[in-house]
Amino acid sequence: MLPFSIELKPGLPITEQVIFAVKKAVVAGRLKPGTPFPSVRAFSQELRINPNTAHKIIATLVAEGVLVTTPAVGSVVAEHAAGDRAAKAALLDDELERLVVEAKNLGLGLDEVQAGLAAHWKRLNKK
Repeated sequence: MLPFSIELKPGLPITEQVIFAVKKAVVAGRLKPGTPFPSVRAFSQELRINPNTAHKIIATLVAEGVLVTTPAVGSVVAEHAAGDRAAKAALLDDELERLVVEAKNLGLGLDEVQAGLAAHWKRLNKK
């Protein structure tokens, strides 16, 4: 059983959906630092995805500092402080740019985006 929940949606890349679900579980505190993460084999079987896709997801999470992999131990959730604050800000900047582009594409204003962001921030802090 996976240590986080996910409902795969058609039309979106599986890798992006799973990476987002893992990050959300970490931020919400459902995946704590040091929590073991499934192996590529177990991960691919649980999600019913190709092992190469599972490997790509885990490799991305390691590269982004969400997971740490240790030989003979496997992958675990990284300490929250892992990674340079500037590097984290750069990763967030990419996500914010996507959000702004999507909001503008939908015809939403800055006030609506800020209100939505605040609502999600509060909801995640309650969990």
